[in-house]
Amino acid sequence: MTRPIPLVDLGIQRDRIAAEVTEGIAGVLAATAFIGGPDVATFEREYAEHEGRRHCIGVANGTDALELALRAAGIGAGDAVAVPANTFVATAEAVVRAGAEPVLVDVDDEHLLMNPDALATVAAHCRAALPVHLFGQLAPMERIAAVGAEQDLLVLEDAAQCQGATQHGAGAGSAGVAAATSFYPGKNLGAYGDAGAVVTDDDGIAERVRLLSAHGSPTKYAHPVLGFNSRLDTLQAVVLRAKLARLDEWNAERQLAADTYAELLKDAPGLRLPSAAPGNRHVWHLYVVRVPDRDVVLAELNDAGIGAGIHYPTPVHLTGAFSQLGRDGDFPVAERAAREILSLPLYPGIAREQQERVADVLREAVARRG
Repeated sequence: MTRPIPLVDLGIQRDRIAAEVTEGIAGVLAATAFIGGPDVATFEREYAEHEGRRHCIGVANGTDALELALRAAGIGAGDAVAVPANTFVATAEAVVRAGAEPVLVDVDDEHLLMNPDALATVAAHCRAALPVHLFGQLAPMERIAAVGAEQDLLVLEDAAQCQGATQHGAGAGSAGVAAATSFYPGKNLGAYGDAGAVVTDDDGIAERVRLLSAHGSPTKYAHPVLGFNSRLDTLQAVVLRAKLARLDEWNAERQLAADTYAELLKDAPGLRLPSAAPGNRHVWHLYVVRVPDRDVVLAELNDAGIGAGIHYPTPVHLTGAFSQLGRDGDFPVAERAAREILSLPLYPGIAREQQERVADVLREAVARRG
């Protein structure tokens, strides 16, 4: 029987770091340093250095990271924040949790990232923009930052899918005032549970994020502002440190896998393959193709034991939670893409033989649609 091919195989990474993580967790248990132990501070320093930022503040998850970054930047009640229509719902959710209002903008048709021209049309009504670095590459930050400068917009970044990615050599958080990331297990840098972080070069924002994430408390039992309980768990910091040391290597494996798919699928009729935007170093968090009759093609892949998926099947404004943000037809590029996008299995350690099988089944399924 042919073995299934998962969308993501976290077991490969687990096995590569098992001994190191076991030793690190044993150290935490021995020291009983469960909250804010030295592993947290060391990871924050190491991740800030890796991403080229002055500060990293670990928090409980990526959604909290977005909300805390927004609040630390002064975004709140009465403010509007531009968000791409093609993103995971947490991007818009964090804006609402911060007390502000999301304003959706469409994405470009080639890379499905925030369209700076669309941003310019709503910028006059917004206080901030929150571009999303989707699928493993950065949004067009030079143009977005230019719109921000022209329209007096704060720019923050949702960097949950781009650990290690760069644009013209600079990583997430270099163009905006801060970037929020997620270390959800399936990310390029994933914990063994929920975790997240805010990275920034702004000393004031870093101080406010740290304050807000710890009950608004700069010192024990002093609470000058209302805060939250959102801290990076020490055990997760152990895992993240072990994985961070291998992130560049694993991202290189992702690039090799993306190159393999491009080779195997380059002449397949009916398929649109992804690409890196000029100036971007893509880290291939996801390998997203576009196909006709996507749901039928997905079913055929799944029936063949191939764990393909969709990221994301519903634009933000067509979800029940955010139906007030638009109607069907308001964001045509994001809506059309949502009917076509298909994520193929890709992870460090995926074998060429597995990718060949994915490509063969995908080619046949798409050919039947033609």
